[in-house]
Amino acid sequence: MSRIKDKDNLAVAIAELENRMKYGRIEWYYPDEGPCRRELYGVHLRFFAAGAMYRERAIIAGNRIGKSELGAYETTCHLTGDYPHWWQGRRFTQPVNVWAAGDTTQTVRDIAQYKLLGDPGDIGSGMIPKHLIQEVRRKAGNVPDAMESVTVRHLSGGTSRITFKSYDQRRQSFQGTHIDWIWLDEECPMDIYGECVIRTMGTGTGNGAGLLGLTFTPLSGLTDVVLQFLPGGTIPKEDQLRWVIMAGWNDVPHLSETEKAALLASTPPHLRDARSKGIPQLGSGAIYPIGEDDIIVTDFEIPAHWPRAYALDVGWNNTAVVWGAWDRDTDTLYLNHEYKRCQAEPAVHAAAIRERGVEMRGVIDPAARGRNQKDGTRLISEYEAAGLNLMPSENAVEAGIFTTYRRMCESRLKVFRSMKEWLEEFRVYRRDSDGKVVKANDHLMDCTRYLVLSGADVASSTNVQTTPKWHDRLRRLGAERDAGNKSGLSHMSY
Repeated sequence: MSRIKDKDNLAVAIAELENRMKYGRIEWYYPDEGPCRRELYGVHLRFFAAGAMYRERAIIAGNRIGKSELGAYETTCHLTGDYPHWWQGRRFTQPVNVWAAGDTTQTVRDIAQYKLLGDPGDIGSGMIPKHLIQEVRRKAGNVPDAMESVTVRHLSGGTSRITFKSYDQRRQSFQGTHIDWIWLDEECPMDIYGECVIRTMGTGTGNGAGLLGLTFTPLSGLTDVVLQFLPGGTIPKEDQLRWVIMAGWNDVPHLSETEKAALLASTPPHLRDARSKGIPQLGSGAIYPIGEDDIIVTDFEIPAHWPRAYALDVGWNNTAVVWGAWDRDTDTLYLNHEYKRCQAEPAVHAAAIRERGVEMRGVIDPAARGRNQKDGTRLISEYEAAGLNLMPSENAVEAGIFTTYRRMCESRLKVFRSMKEWLEEFRVYRRDSDGKVVKANDHLMDCTRYLVLSGADVASSTNVQTTPKWHDRLRRLGAERDAGNKSGLSHMSY
């Protein structure tokens, strides 16, 4: 009899556990221990914690790293007011008004709604505990099982509300009253983003200023919304308005190496960085559509016999230098050092360049870009007077881009891993919709082009050798450019 009773008690316990797992899923996320323990999801925890200081946050990340689960988790915490003991982010002590939005009504139903509510036929099997769900209103229209809104019991005793929206409803549908928390799952158009910012502004009543959270993979490249969080395509060193974190497959524990390899193999090359690392892809707009892993090498000591040179791009707002060395046996150019500084005189830049070797020669844009309102010849003279040995570089832009890209594709151009600023520029170096090179944050890219086209002409591993006078070469380049213009050809000078 006791055995039967024990079995009955065990069956009841198992049923209760299964019920909790199914209708209280949020309890099983971010556990203290285990292979998917909380400490291994550092990017998730940092996103949550940043809510205590920043109204606008974004996690720009690869696919399959748990972005939607992260968004659904925070949304549920705010709706219910029930935060875990380890929570360091913003807490709402009163019921909240929430929006969850995505691309279309169908994708919102299949992703955000599913994560929060579960299967439409079994409401409560998602992130929001079933016993806290009160009223569910279905959306009118031709998308089956799409929800309009849901009310949720808040810990304070009041009622929170979440409304599901989609970007295809246009900006006007995002107008309205104050919203405490907006979760944008996948990237939205800029006008909708701006409207959401307004909706979360503080009103001086209730919960105060609201929060805006974006969770998306940057498949559309450097859009206006991406650039709000990644000005110039890079994570800002300091921004008091917005917070962003980028994450990839290596930042979460639930993807095995086998899964990563299979996912990467099924992804088109130009989308791999976006889908695996969260790096904005430029698609057809990328000037160098090649993966970073194909050109990056671990830093090493350059052999003494390798010829080396540098390329200089000058300007008041930014002066940049790239150093390179040639392995003549394989005809490979290694970019091994970088320099970038704004608003300094030529003597300051020249001193930094001489530290890498007083006898090393360099090449410079023959027009010197006219950044300091002086002609290129005068500016080159200033740098020579400061102790540099410079020659004007070839500056056929498209030819330089083509030659550089060909070297990359043929594994004859490599970049030291330590060149962080070069990699930041490389990631955003692109053409606009008219096919023109976007002239922003590209100084190290220009240096690379100069070095590829003309660096080998002046490179040396020992003492300075005799070379043509720079002004003779400048006159020759000018004559070639004039001849090209007369023949209808155009070598654009940047």
